[in-house]
Amino acid sequence: MTIETLIDEVIGREGGYSNHPADRGGETNFGITKAVARENGYAGDMRALPRATAVSIYRRLYWEQPGYGLVAQVAPTIAFELFDTAVNMGVATASGFLQRALNALNRNARDYPELKVDRAIGPRTIEALKAFRALRGPAGDKVLLKALEAMQGERYIALAESRPANEAFLYGWLANRVGLQ
Repeated sequence: MTIETLIDEVIGREGGYSNHPADRGGETNFGITKAVARENGYAGDMRALPRATAVSIYRRLYWEQPGYGLVAQVAPTIAFELFDTAVNMGVATASGFLQRALNALNRNARDYPELKVDRAIGPRTIEALKAFRALRGPAGDKVLLKALEAMQGERYIALAESRPANEAFLYGWLANRVGLQ
């Protein structure tokens, strides 16, 4: 799988223009909110957002800037999960999930040092991921993926519990975002 394929899949799940009354993000097209489009230089009508603009935003904001390409060099399936989670929950949340999971799986820092959960991918996070994989092998990716998905699913339920309007989206979030890999 490539980042291009991931972006195509996200756009396929997100669909075209939407302005759901319960969605705090307001107008979206291809899953890109109006606020994100504006922050990235798009000033036109959201109904007319070019697909190429959405692709560029996804690549830059949700793959390159957070360092998921570096994660992909070590553990591609983990990077793909981080990308999808970041698109829906934010980069800091997705990156924090990885750091928390790595900390929980390091057997009280016997396998590699604890990470500061700063919600940003840096050299220490990459080194911890490499150490985890060296110890657990490719099978470890499945366990790490389950941990990431468990945190994602719990967060969706918490969002629905804290804001009843989010219940309109919960089924779709769980059906289309958790357990994709």
